[in-house]
Amino acid sequence: MQKPSLDRMWETWIRIGYPQGSYQDWFNRVTSVIKTQISKLVIILEKNKLIEWYHFLIHSKETDPANLYFHMRVSLKEGVKPEKLLETLPGYCVDLMPLKRKAVDSISGIVQPLLKNEEIEEAWKIIGEQSEWIIHMIDGYKDSGISIPQFVQFMHYYMNMMGLGHNSKLILPPTGYRF
Repeated sequence: MQKPSLDRMWETWIRIGYPQGSYQDWFNRVTSVIKTQISKLVIILEKNKLIEWYHFLIHSKETDPANLYFHMRVSLKEGVKPEKLLETLPGYCVDLMPLKRKAVDSISGIVQPLLKNEEIEEAWKIIGEQSEWIIHMIDGYKDSGISIPQFVQFMHYYMNMMGLGHNSKLILPPTGYRF
């Protein structure tokens, strides 16, 4: 995953639906959309050499507040025309639009001066790598899906690498520590 070009970023939305049923039912729905729509979209975009970076998060949409969506952002490769992206996106991607540089010059909660060369692109790269990791993890499971406890166990290993978890328990920072 490369750092994105903030001047070539676009966004689209992929509907997940309304959270209903058990937590596992909802989790199955989320992982199914990742596996059947987002993963396949990324493969198409990368195969056609259209993007250099992507990420996705779950958000609500002002125009459809009853449902949740994957808000997906991509950075086009140098020389790729937006029309090519538009003609490549499947019908389940809605509201494709370019992002203004001002909208991606910062990330809520990220302290930019702590980043290498103080470049926000470094943080976007890391966020993209997280999305890439999630896709690889979900794709590694059979179509029947991954259970919540299995996913939590993977996240335990993720957190443990940073000393933030032991036996699936968060090790709290010293009193008075501020995030």
